[in-house]
Amino acid sequence: MSRPLGFALVAYIAALSCVAGVSAQTPTLTKPVMFDTKEADAIVSQLQIMPKDNPWNADVSKWPVHKNSAAIVASIGNEKPLRYNPDMAYILVPPNQPRVDLKVVSYPDESDKGPFPIPANVPIEGWPAHFKREDDLKRLSLDDVQRDKLDQGGDRHAIVVDPAAMMLYEFYQMKKVDGGWQAACEATFNLKTNDLRPDGWTSSDAAGLPIFPAIIRYDELQAGMVNHAMRVTVRNSRKAYVSPATHYASRKTDPNLPRMGERLRLKADYDISKFSPPVQAILKGLKKHGMLVADNGIEWALSCAPDERIPVLHDELRKIKGSAFEVVEAP
Repeated sequence: MSRPLGFALVAYIAALSCVAGVSAQTPTLTKPVMFDTKEADAIVSQLQIMPKDNPWNADVSKWPVHKNSAAIVASIGNEKPLRYNPDMAYILVPPNQPRVDLKVVSYPDESDKGPFPIPANVPIEGWPAHFKREDDLKRLSLDDVQRDKLDQGGDRHAIVVDPAAMMLYEFYQMKKVDGGWQAACEATFNLKTNDLRPDGWTSSDAAGLPIFPAIIRYDELQAGMVNHAMRVTVRNSRKAYVSPATHYASRKTDPNLPRMGERLRLKADYDISKFSPPVQAILKGLKKHGMLVADNGIEWALSCAPDERIPVLHDELRKIKGSAFEVVEAP
């Protein structure tokens, strides 16, 4: 017996809700959806991104302070300001997104095997807000950025999320070339599990961690809290890593340097009342979930979606100094 289309849609959504991480209210996708849209907000705000007991979702507000916290924070910079990079864009793809081949040029032995569901409009790190706000870059099209027309180089992260399957595909130094796509590394994560990368493997991040669960998103700022750990970079790290990290990116052995995966938390008594609502949303998250050292780069730099709807937050965040943070460890 035939059934009306509405029945089929309800049945499909109900079936999706049986999959860990997908809500029955989550809209379904029929085409790729860019992160900086209301459609993407409606989807990602309903997802359980990683299990509730995953390190990215851990409440660390009561975790003990690491015995070497003061020295580690000082090595990053007590007087260095907190800052953010509008860098980590992503795109949501439907279950039937065509899969394409990818040439892995630097870390084939530490990359997952393709083909991958890469849409033609996959955004590259910084697109669009970073490019649209720079006078010398705003003339570039997405295709120009994908092809690195200005030969800027850099990390060029690209992130693809399949919310129906709860699968994450992250690419390092992604680039469109005449023959298709190439990247230095690709890391696939099952967002329904706590599975880590194999020990010693990198990812699109130096720590072997996923990036998507850490991104500061517009929908979270609107909701009033970034309810997960965030990603932070430091200039100098140690030749060591701590779970959930699986990889280090340094030859330095100074015990006062942070390891990849080191967890830092905004001190509980730090007064956030005078900051704007979007910044308060970030700071609340830093008190509850903290941030994980994920890569080498500018000190105290958080990763934020390059969403033009997010106001420029530099002036406020820079008022917060490194001394406002402490290193914590699991009890």
